[in-house]
Amino acid sequence: MVRGVPPAAKLLTAFLITATAIFMLVPLAVVMLSSLSASEFLVFPPRGFSLRWYGEIMASDAYLKAGWTSIKLALVVTVLAIAIGTPTAIALYRFRLPGGEALGALFLSPLVLPTLIFGIGLLVLFSSWGGGPSFTGLVIGHLVISLPYVIRTVGAVLADADPALEEAARTMGANVWQRYRYVVLPQCAAGMAAGGFFAFNISFDDAVVALFMRAPDVETLPLRIYSQLEFSPDPSVAAVSTIMILLTIFLVFLIDRLFGLKRIA
Repeated sequence: MVRGVPPAAKLLTAFLITATAIFMLVPLAVVMLSSLSASEFLVFPPRGFSLRWYGEIMASDAYLKAGWTSIKLALVVTVLAIAIGTPTAIALYRFRLPGGEALGALFLSPLVLPTLIFGIGLLVLFSSWGGGPSFTGLVIGHLVISLPYVIRTVGAVLADADPALEEAARTMGANVWQRYRYVVLPQCAAGMAAGGFFAFNISFDDAVVALFMRAPDVETLPLRIYSQLEFSPDPSVAAVSTIMILLTIFLVFLIDRLFGLKRIA
C-alpha cells in the first residue's frame, strides 16, 4: 500500500480516471442515443425518440443476411482459433522448442502489424491461385488476425498454472495424453474461453480484411453498416451498432461469471 500520497496527486489521479472513462464511454452513448432518433437521418442529439429503426433492421433482408453471415463466420473462426491456438500455446509455453521465441513473435505479429497488410496479402494470394475473394478466404483472413488472441490468453493461463499438478498426475501413472486431457486442458479452460471471445469479437467486428476478401454474394455486418453510411446514413446504422455493443457486453459478463476476468487479465 502506498502511503503519504499528496491530496493533489489523488485528485489528479481521480480526474484522469474519470476523464478517461468519459472519453471511452461518450462515443458509445452517442451511438445508443442516436439509435432512438425519430429523424430520417443520423444526427445527434436525436430529434425525438422512437424504436422505429430497430424494427427497420429486423425487417431488412440485407441486414439479416449480413448479420447471419457474420455470425456463421465468427463461429467458424472461433472454433478453428481455439482448436489451433490451444495446442500452439501449449507447445510454445510448455516446451523449449528450437527458435521458440522467434515462433512466438511470428504467431503474435498480427497483434502489432496493420490489418491492412494481411488483407492485401490474402487478396493477392487468393487471386494468384485463381480463387479470388470467398467465404473461405474470409475465414482464413479472420483466423490469421484472431489466432494470436487465443495463443496469448491460453499462454497467460499456462504461465500461472501449477506445474505440480501435472507432475503429480505423471507420478500416479498418467501418460502424456491423460495428463493433457485431465490436467492441462482444464487449466487452459479460462484462457480458451477468453481467447474464443476475442476471436469471435475480432471476426464479427472486422471490416478491413472483409473489405478485401468479400465475394459479391458474401457481405458481413460491418460492411453492410459501411455501405449504409456511405450511401444512405440513417439511424438504422446506430441501431445495429447498439445491438453489437450489447452483445459484446453480454459476452464479457458471461465470461466473467463463468471464469472470472481476473484469471485471464
